[in-house]
Amino acid sequence: MEQLVLIIGLLFATVVAVGLGDRLKLPYPVLMLILAVAMTFIPGFPDLRIDPELILPIFLPPLLFATAQKSSWSVFRVRWRTIILLAVALVVVSTAAVAGAAWLLIPGIGLPAAVALGAMAAPPDPVAVESVSGRVHMPRRLITVLQSEGLFNDAAAIVVFQAAVASALSGQPFGAEVAAKFALGAVAAVVVGMLMGWLTGLITRLITSSVARSAVTLVVPFAAYILAEEVHASGVIAVVVTALEIKRHARAEDAAERVTRAAFWDVVELLVTGLAFGLVGLEVREVINAEGSAIWGMVPLAAGISVLVIAVRFLWFGLLALLSHKSEGGLQPTSLQDVVILTWCGMRGLATLALALALPAALPSGDAFPGRHEIIVVACAVLLATLVLPGLTLPWLMRVLKATDDGVEEREAGRLLALRAQDAAVAALRDNELIKNLPQEKLQLVKSKMKRLHAELLDGNLDDGGADERRRRGRELAIAVQTIALDAARQEVLTARNEAATDPEVADRVLRQLDLRTMIMPE
Repeated sequence: MEQLVLIIGLLFATVVAVGLGDRLKLPYPVLMLILAVAMTFIPGFPDLRIDPELILPIFLPPLLFATAQKSSWSVFRVRWRTIILLAVALVVVSTAAVAGAAWLLIPGIGLPAAVALGAMAAPPDPVAVESVSGRVHMPRRLITVLQSEGLFNDAAAIVVFQAAVASALSGQPFGAEVAAKFALGAVAAVVVGMLMGWLTGLITRLITSSVARSAVTLVVPFAAYILAEEVHASGVIAVVVTALEIKRHARAEDAAERVTRAAFWDVVELLVTGLAFGLVGLEVREVINAEGSAIWGMVPLAAGISVLVIAVRFLWFGLLALLSHKSEGGLQPTSLQDVVILTWCGMRGLATLALALALPAALPSGDAFPGRHEIIVVACAVLLATLVLPGLTLPWLMRVLKATDDGVEEREAGRLLALRAQDAAVAALRDNELIKNLPQEKLQLVKSKMKRLHAELLDGNLDDGGADERRRRGRELAIAVQTIALDAARQEVLTARNEAATDPEVADRVLRQLDLRTMIMPE
């Protein structure tokens, strides 16, 4: 019962942290990390032990699925260069730098355990970054870079971590064999992900309840992960591909389901993040109790590696800035100002927490996992250095650098796409036979609403009258006609999202507004 009370308490603390963060204009991950650190000094807390082998299957599927749901294959196609350079290459470089430092500084850690630590410290958290960047009016081009980095960096780091831990447990060398096994597992994982995506689409078309269809998406990530692991493929890649396939097969008429699913996964992601922060706080307390005063000897090591993580990120973005002046590929960043901002936004979060919790306590021989206490302390120090300090000082940094954005470019792109959606809606009304059966006063009302659809999409105003007004006679026919028009508008936006000239993030924002207009079904 004590453990259940502790879990409920951590979830409740997460909700409180979100509300408090909104009041104080602070990102809630920062508050959760401060709370987790405070928990280490509160006596009498009950222990909550979860088998490390269960941590990744419990935390990773919802984490990865929630992140991938915000993306699409079109985003990969448009931003493939940025994704490779940041979500893959920077993760590998950061892992190698941290692993090298840990291997030299931590006695007896061994290369696999050092690589596992590097993988923990490598991936920035898109949830933490978005919770901060949205408050400071960061330039759209930099937000795009950070979002592209967050699409796959967790998956890349987790794959490296799993390979390193498997090497440490088996005693096999961490080398070319691991890379070859990963390549084969990645191919198999893509197959599993596409199969699960197709199967999910089939199931959701057979189920009539929108609530049940949304519930299916809670089960699918875990099923994809477990199935992939059972066939010795990468569960991480399988979950990401499954989410992208579900997004690819989205239909224009599934507005209600998309709105429900988006809200549902926002809640899941929030609660999973809060629970992970709380569990890490308990893990750190156990390390402190075990090490006693010796914990202070780990502080210089933890501080040094934290500085190394920030320095590697700064140098990498500096290199990209130099390359951007020599190429026409539109690489970001393009200035020292951009480099400083993007470096400061390298906030670690849930992936680092989940991997720290998943670190095995012992080897098959019964010996303790090499350097486990040092690894956990260093991982928590990296969290503190890259999350709390930047999270509290980023607004100040943006003011000093005068880098805030007025959003003119994004609004113009959204306006053009909204006008395109409006034209598609009006054309659908003009060409549909159902319009002939609509009373004249209803016809004029629907036409006027569709002709100002672009303004409503950009404004986001969803107030369309009270319930009594919406219950007037003839409502069903008007709704049917508007559904046809809005479906045509959504299909136009879905088509535009796959075009190279369209920013997928802007398209998704317009699509969400269309979905919300369908949910309220204006008369």
